[in-house]
Amino acid sequence: MAENQVTVTDVETNDIVEKAKGFWAKFSKTIMYAGTAIIIVASGWLGYKNLVMIPNEAKSTEQIFPAEQLFDKMTQQGFNKDSIGIVLNGGNGITGVLKIAGNYGSTAAGNRAHFIAGACYLHSKDFNNAIKHLKEFSTTSKQPQSACYRMLGDAYSELKKNDEAFNFYKRAVDVADVKDESTRFLSLSRVALFCETTGKTKEAIDFYQQIKDEITPSFLRDNRIDFPVDKYLARLGVTK
Repeated sequence: MAENQVTVTDVETNDIVEKAKGFWAKFSKTIMYAGTAIIIVASGWLGYKNLVMIPNEAKSTEQIFPAEQLFDKMTQQGFNKDSIGIVLNGGNGITGVLKIAGNYGSTAAGNRAHFIAGACYLHSKDFNNAIKHLKEFSTTSKQPQSACYRMLGDAYSELKKNDEAFNFYKRAVDVADVKDESTRFLSLSRVALFCETTGKTKEAIDFYQQIKDEITPSFLRDNRIDFPVDKYLARLGVTK
């Protein structure tokens, strides 16, 4: 059917037009006000976007860069109290991620600031603040979102809140792309070991089996990972 093809009879069309005229005569003032309000809101949004959002994105990105560099260095060389303090609260010319999250929480940099703060608090064993900030983080990118869920699982596990921990560990698995062996293995191994240590034997077996089915021996070998999944399954009563 052509896009502009008439789909009603002429009589029906005329009737609709007349009803429309009556509707406009009765409600034109309300419609005008509503239309004006929509225009004002749209203009306000464009103004906010151009005058606030875009500049804030630029400012927050510039401010968080040094903290991100130091955080990245810690992920490679190890976390320490002094560096964590600088990343969180600032110092040595670095703006702390807590300030960035507070001032620019609606920006992409503010979102990343929550992730970094959560990771730092987790390494500092401040599990409640870790949870607070990690729950503020959200992304469509699967690797960091899965990592966020794993860290939330770790924090809840440390607080002995096993149901919450399991739920977040499982969400980490659900988010992880099956084609991304690294993220997939990190998430599956974490939840499998957690389930085994907390008595969720059936779930542990299921997750260990997923590791066996999905993670290639070459991946483990190339990354020098010693994870004898058959041995772990055997201690739960599952043999080849």
